Amino acid sequence: MSEWLVLVLAMLAACVVVVIVTFLRHRTASEDDDPSETPDVIEYMTMMIGVVYAIVLGLAIAGVWEARSAAEDHVQAEAQALHEVSERVRNYPVDVREKVRADVDAYVRYVVHTEWRRMADDGEVTARGGALLERVREDVTDYRPTSDYEAQAYQPLVDQVAAADAARAARAGSTGATMPGVVWFGLITGAVVTIGMVFALQIRRTTRELILAGLFSALIAFLLFLIWDFDAPYSRGLAASTDPFLALFPHL
Repeated sequence: MSEWLVLVLAMLAACVVVVIVTFLRHRTASEDDDPSETPDVIEYMTMMIGVVYAIVLGLAIAGVWEARSAAEDHVQAEAQALHEVSERVRNYPVDVREKVRADVDAYVRYVVHTEWRRMADDGEVTARGGALLERVREDVTDYRPTSDYEAQAYQPLVDQVAAADAARAARAGSTGATMPGVVWFGLITGAVVTIGMVFALQIRRTTRELILAGLFSALIAFLLFLIWDFDAPYSRGLAASTDPFLALFPHL
């Protein structure tokens, strides 16, 4: 099922629940029930709960957005470092240059077409990808420069391979979910309490109030979906993509 379809269904379900609960509440309400007599303390508590929950939602969204941005930065850094290796090796002899570039291309091709799918499905990188990057490292570090010109290019190449390895390690560390289970428990419980307080205010069955209550519930459902979607930086609808690799290695 499409993630956007899940979002639409969740928002519709939130609206339907509000409408159904409102109708049931009015059916079971006593004849002398007056919605205008809601105690001031309940209104104050509802306002405070809404404010606190809004702050929690904002912090959660900021956290998962920062994690997603960091995941994109890891991919960009890895792709850029490998691109620099492929370009700077031009100072080496033809056979060495072609071998390094071939191994870099093999690694990038594997990441884009195979490892990325593994990250999305299982939340982890593969040993095969690490072995391919290690082959690139061996190509660069095992070569012994034969001239001052090659020697000047040697250390920058080693540094770029190290940068790619560090970016890969960072990418591997950010493949899983960033929000702990206890935080999700708090978010969902807070949503239930916040929406439940709407009924504590004894909303009437007018079209205006039903629409506002339904939109409020749909908004909370949307924000929770947004947090859930950003929570896995590499595997969901708004996830980081392989575009940096494809942009720097268009021939692959």
